[in-house]
Amino acid sequence: MKVCIAEKPSVAREIANVLGAKNRKDGYIEGNGYQVTWTFGHLCTLKEPHEYYAQWKSWRLEVLPMIPPRFGIKLINNDGIAKQFSVIESLVQNADEVINCGDAGQEGELIQRWVMQKAGCKCPVKRLWISSLTEDAIREGFQKLKDQSDFTKLYEAGLSRAIGDWLLGMNATRLYTIKYGQNKSVLSIGRVQTPTLALIVNRQLEIENFKPEPYWELKTLYRETTFSVTKGRFTTQEEGEKFLEEIKGSLFEITDVTIKKGEESPPRLFDLTSLQVECNKKFAFSAEDTLKTIQSLYEKKLTTYPRVDTTFLSDDIYPKVPDTLKGLIGYEDLTSPILGGEKILKSKKVFDNSKVTDHHAIIPTGVRANNMNENERKVYDLVARRFIAVFYPNCKISTTTVLGEANKIEFKTTGKQILDAGWRIVFEKKHSAQQDEDENRDDENILPTFEKGESGEHEPSLTEKWTTPPKYYTEATLLRAMETAGKLVDDEELRDALKENGIGRPSTRANIIETLFKRNYIRKEKKNLYATVTGVELIQTIKEDLLKSAELTGIWEKKLRQIEKSEYEPKAFLDELKQMVAGIVHNVKNDWGRSITIEEVVKEEEKPKKEKKPSKPREKKASAAKKKEAKEAGVKEGDVCPVCGKGKILKGKTAYGCSEWKAGCSFRQSF
Repeated sequence: MKVCIAEKPSVAREIANVLGAKNRKDGYIEGNGYQVTWTFGHLCTLKEPHEYYAQWKSWRLEVLPMIPPRFGIKLINNDGIAKQFSVIESLVQNADEVINCGDAGQEGELIQRWVMQKAGCKCPVKRLWISSLTEDAIREGFQKLKDQSDFTKLYEAGLSRAIGDWLLGMNATRLYTIKYGQNKSVLSIGRVQTPTLALIVNRQLEIENFKPEPYWELKTLYRETTFSVTKGRFTTQEEGEKFLEEIKGSLFEITDVTIKKGEESPPRLFDLTSLQVECNKKFAFSAEDTLKTIQSLYEKKLTTYPRVDTTFLSDDIYPKVPDTLKGLIGYEDLTSPILGGEKILKSKKVFDNSKVTDHHAIIPTGVRANNMNENERKVYDLVARRFIAVFYPNCKISTTTVLGEANKIEFKTTGKQILDAGWRIVFEKKHSAQQDEDENRDDENILPTFEKGESGEHEPSLTEKWTTPPKYYTEATLLRAMETAGKLVDDEELRDALKENGIGRPSTRANIIETLFKRNYIRKEKKNLYATVTGVELIQTIKEDLLKSAELTGIWEKKLRQIEKSEYEPKAFLDELKQMVAGIVHNVKNDWGRSITIEEVVKEEEKPKKEKKPSKPREKKASAAKKKEAKEAGVKEGDVCPVCGKGKILKGKTAYGCSEWKAGCSFRQSF
């Protein structure tokens, strides 16, 4: 009998249906020579500290660092898990062959291997490796089953990750909690969550410590078109006014007109991170919301495997493209031009075997899309349109650069015009409000026709501006920063190069962000992420760069990927971590005592209440009447805040605010 172990019951049912197993039993489905059973994600986990040594049960500095001589696994303490595991154990011990049908990724491999190990599996094991749950994909996967040994390095990478997280998490969390936690709360430290928190904290401190500086821009209006001086900004008003006086009364002359034609490629297909970024920008979905939604679409057979970090397809997908496009019901107006052509476009920017490892980019399967909720429809539409767009021609554009001068002082303006929309028509009906705003701005930048040598009257002006701080992280920009170890870049090819050193994995980043919320290290206001007092003080207390540097953590991530490729030994990775943990414990033990403020969590349902206990560190929000009174009174920079009475008024880019905003004061008054 062949025993198949899937990662969840729904997947087991799909597999059983394809294999012809129809007889439902307690914990498995049987038939046609197969028994198909399932886990519910993790059934096993690494043992707790006290299960190695009794003295490790108590949280005491003297027992740190805790480094077991050999790591062991245990069954998670849950009656449902215990019952299902006993079913798996019985089936495995009587099997002729086991087929690992777990999630086709590092975590899925680890989950299934631990279960088989715990169940005492001795028979040969095969591996099902598929990128979608359609019947055709499952059937094809069973025809091409792989040997379990082909995935040993993937398992070793997953095991190294789990042990590394245990070593750092268990030791550092106990260490910082005992030393700085005031016996009030656990101070959770993690290999990925702490450098992610550090990104947010460092950005916040950079904004808080930012000193705005004035500068002046010299522009002139000629034929209803704004030209900017090529010299750039002026650091003093006197210098700007000197140039302004020089050009007043003089004619403006066009000295050069350059028209350059170019093409824009379609946007890349989605990997998980870029999908999460797009959904956060367009729909304000959290990374976790997007992951759950795309996972649901995968389980409904509508999209391919979601936990991927590539935006490319393998060459073997190309022959399947016509059938996939035909299955996109509701998109016929967009797919018919592709299907009606002589040959479907095949671009190296889409199909590249060298850029695909375990799985390809997220695409629709071509299965008829029914039974979707609103969020699923939104995400499916993004995936479907990206897929359709890559088979459209490039968008043809014309970029015009116009140079002019007044009294020998040079000015410049540029404008862009779309000559042939190409792939852009795929997205025309699905604009967000932000896209409409951006495109209206682009439309305003379409230039009139200028002739070299023409001249006329113009209206010069000198405008005072102020330098602005960087923006707070949103989930979208934080995901990008995690992907590139803190380096925010727009260029897709450069991003690909930096992914190697990204922190976390596409499948875990959403959970890391959620963990920071649950630990009350960060909070969200609209889309912006802010560190709490606890989060800020924790990062400021941690002196070891190895614990909080996104760049150094990215190097560890790279080593884990190298383990997958047999380019790095798991033992070397773990020996480094053990040495690092021992060093951190030594340094913190010898640190002078201090404490970290434990900010209490404000639950959602408590937020509307008007009164708060005086013991809480945050100030209560101003009433509407008090805010109105403050606004009518008028404020200026340096005044005492009329709402909280403690802070000083600060002048921002577009509004006045209070220096005590971090403590909860919500005063804000637009200019």
